[in-house]
Amino acid sequence: MKPTILMCGTRNSVLPVTALVFVVALSVAAVPNSVGPGFARWIDGTTSTEPETQTQRIDDDSFVIRQSVKTNFEAPFLYLLFGTDRALLIDSGAGGLKIRPTVDRVIAEWRRRHRNRPIRLVVAHSHGHGDHHDGDDEFRDRPDTEMVGLQPQQVAAFFGIRDWPNTIGRYDLGHRVLDIVPTPGHEPAHIMIYDARTRLIFSGDMLYPGRLYVPRDRFDVFRASAVRLAGFARTHPVRALLGAHIEMTTTPAKDYPMEAPAHPSEHGLALPPSAINELEKATAEAKSPPGIDRHPDFIVYPVAPKPA
Repeated sequence: MKPTILMCGTRNSVLPVTALVFVVALSVAAVPNSVGPGFARWIDGTTSTEPETQTQRIDDDSFVIRQSVKTNFEAPFLYLLFGTDRALLIDSGAGGLKIRPTVDRVIAEWRRRHRNRPIRLVVAHSHGHGDHHDGDDEFRDRPDTEMVGLQPQQVAAFFGIRDWPNTIGRYDLGHRVLDIVPTPGHEPAHIMIYDARTRLIFSGDMLYPGRLYVPRDRFDVFRASAVRLAGFARTHPVRALLGAHIEMTTTPAKDYPMEAPAHPSEHGLALPPSAINELEKATAEAKSPPGIDRHPDFIVYPVAPKPA
């Protein structure tokens, strides 16, 4: 594993990626994790000096940005993936800060390492809930930037999904083809994105270390998405899943209180591939009406239907 790069920003100052490689090597030990990338400890709201964002590197072309819980209790994770022609930003944050400066700094550093290669930014979303697109307005006037809509038909059209949600889309960033897996249920336009290069699934809010909220009137749709995801994983090598939040502690099956202001003893970001089959089984065995179902690394959490 290459050294993890950490980038922390405050409202007034940010150290560039290159300046922090040496700092991280000296001061931030990698958090033990047998699953997925070897991330350093994430900002978790437990220190008063916590910056607004933190960026870590998966590889030279793949980055994770976390928004501080101090800016928004959702503390979401955003993903920035580079090909030779385009960069894909998955989600734009939950608001409460300016997210574009962090994204632009990562892009500028990537371009510097690639002889100032031009790169077009595509802003997409794991799904259409506000904590995943509240930063969109910051990018609407950004040059060389394309925004993906929030409705299922817009997502399907952009990613070439001919029969939503039954078929898989493919999107080429330039020598890096991503698979787009429709997974509605949590939200009608929810997708997961599989990257064959890293063997990672960017799993949004459908499967992450936390409460997997499912409107009860969409549980059958969620169950079908779990089956679709499991079928996809059986034909594609999966190293780990990286979701959009962490709501679980290191104690199995124990989550934080809702809207917790800090996450001490936080579960790791990555989930193992076995979580896919565990979710498929959990949804298949759910009673009618479904109830809250706790697992060591996630909780299936049915909620009341959303008003029309």
